[in-house]
Parts: sequence; C-alpha cells; structure tokens
Amino acid sequence: MRRGFDVSVVGLYILDVLGRPIEHIPPGGNVEFIDEIRLTVAGTAGGTVVDLAKLGLKCQAVGAVGDDEKADFVLNHMDKVGIDCRLMRQVEGVETSATILNVRPNGERPALHCRGASDHFDVSPDILADVLDCRFLHLGGTGLLAKMDGEPSRALLQAAQEAGCVTTWDLVGAGPDTWKFVEPLLPHIDYFVPSIEEAEILSGVSGVEENIHFFQSRGVKCCVLTMGAEGSMIADGDGRVHVPVYDIDVVDTTGCGDAYTAGFIAGLADGRSLLECGHLGTASASLVASGLGSDAGIVDRDQTEAAMAAWRSA
Repeated sequence: MRRGFDVSVVGLYILDVLGRPIEHIPPGGNVEFIDEIRLTVAGTAGGTVVDLAKLGLKCQAVGAVGDDEKADFVLNHMDKVGIDCRLMRQVEGVETSATILNVRPNGERPALHCRGASDHFDVSPDILADVLDCRFLHLGGTGLLAKMDGEPSRALLQAAQEAGCVTTWDLVGAGPDTWKFVEPLLPHIDYFVPSIEEAEILSGVSGVEENIHFFQSRGVKCCVLTMGAEGSMIADGDGRVHVPVYDIDVVDTTGCGDAYTAGFIAGLADGRSLLECGHLGTASASLVASGLGSDAGIVDRDQTEAAMAAWRSA
C-alpha cells in the first residue's frame, strides 16, 4: 500500500530561544555580551521532524502552535524545509509552547519553559485517517501533552499499528507522574527511544540490561536507549547492538536525542540493519551537537552520510 508520507510526527512542537555561552545572569538591569543567539523549531516532535526533513524524508507535522509571532516562525521554518503543516492546529488566545535555554560554557542548559499550545492539542477523529497516511508514526512529547497523554496516545499508537504503520516513541522530561501515561503505550510501541536516564526514572530500576528487560517484558518490540558518552544500545528479540559515540567537539547537546531519533527512523526507512540505523542516528546527533540548537549541523542526507563515513573511519 502506497503511503502519502514517510513519517507523521505527532506531539510536542516548541520554539527554542538559545543563547551561548551564559556564565551568569547579570544583576539588575545590566547587560552581558554573548557569542550567539538562535531561534529553532524544537521539541520531541518539532526537532525530530525538522531533522527528518533535512535527511530527505517526506514528513507531515501533527501538533499545535498558538496564534502569536512564535507560531509564525515555527510554521514558516517547517514549510521552508519542506514539511507538510496542514495538520498543525493554531489555538486562538494561547501562546506557542516555547523554551528559553541558557547554554553554559560546559554545555549545561538550564531551561525556562512555557507549556502553551501543546497542552491543547489532540488527534481528533476527523484527522485520524490523514495522520495515519504514513509508513512511520512518531509520537514525541509524552508528559507535556495534556490532552494527548494517557488514553488518547494509547489509542493513536494502537490505531497506527493496526493501519500498518511502524510506531516510534520518545518523551520529554520524565518525572514521577510520567509512568502512568507511558505504561499503557508500551504494547503499541515498535521502537522505544528514550535516554537511559529517562528509562530509569520511568522503570524505577537501574542499568541498561535491567531496563531493556523491564520494557520488553511490557510489550516494547525494540528498545533504543541513548546513553550520552556511552553511545546507544539497541535491543530487539534477536539480541543487542551497541553503537559508540564519535569523537567530536561538543558545543551544545540541545536536540541531540531528537536528532538521533530522526537518523534512526531514516535508517529504518532505508531498510538498514539496526546497527546501521544506530550509526545514522549517532551521526545526526553528532552534527547537532557541533552547533547551537536542535537543528544545528545537519544540512542534508549527503552531508550527514559523508560525516558518518568520516567519523567511522577515523
């Protein structure tokens, strides 16, 4: 069956305002000079769909923005990189979800977040068929999607699998209350892509192998755990694949997880092995880490493939 899109990316769409390097906030009304300020489309859906589009996949964005100037930037930027935005809802009287990120010289990035329009978004029955017109459905942002979290997300992922879509999933900011939203989703997730830190918060157990067992025993088909400097571990019913990090100079890690997810999905869309999917994810994340913001570094597929080949042969 021919699908209209390679990927439908559903969930959290944010405008990030980033500055670096931030050593301290000046007292009173004083001014400090920094090297760089950027605006980017971000969030566990927004950052992922931009990177997927840059990697050459045909994507549609499914989420919400407000009716403010931040929405104009988000929608215009996604349109510029070739993303179909017809299923993006604009919510009247509500701000676009946004984050101010103060990136310290050591890469730490304390955040100030306005939840905004993403809390007002759901996949209504009238758009469900269009949302499912894809090979892959990625749900990103569980925990910060007030109307979608819980049963609506479970129903969406189940409907996606029943429609023949491959489902991928990631969250943002796991906390003590997030597990209740995540547990019902697990049987309907083909590729589960959190960080090991997020997985441990959700499961309450420590260790990579322990978390792989925890989530697979609850229905996840394939665990893809990102582990920072330790690389990533990919585990399905046939075994384990470890993908190391590349030797790069890190500028900012904002959006690296989203870029890894995008590269991994792009590899799946190509029909690559899990190892090769992990390497494409790692290359995408490495490029993003080389600059400021969630879409830094990635230009297109050819450039990403060339960078991956160079890093792997180094």
